[in-house]
Amino acid sequence: MSAPAFPYRGPPEWLPAIDAALRRVVDPEVAMNIVDVGLVVDVCLHEGTLHVQVTMTSAACPVADVVVADVRHELDHALPDGPRVQVELVWQPAWTPERMSASARRFMGW
Repeated sequence: MSAPAFPYRGPPEWLPAIDAALRRVVDPEVAMNIVDVGLVVDVCLHEGTLHVQVTMTSAACPVADVVVADVRHELDHALPDGPRVQVELVWQPAWTPERMSASARRFMGW
């Protein structure tokens, strides 16, 4: 697997499952997965807990709770015998369109 689209510190063998799980989570406002939109800020395994930080494109995002719950659900299923999953909504660094993948920017016409 090539370099992840988000900062990742954990067992290399878990990365494909984590990446695939996060790509199954869709931001309903833009109908794209949260990895391509650039909403995944950090993923880190620390003391038996997989800490995942996500952001939203706007602090007024009405679906933030849905996205956070979907991240937790997908990771719990992707790593069923793995770590406890903790998902945190963060606002720093602020989201900008530069966080998006090239394909997402093309899709949005940017």
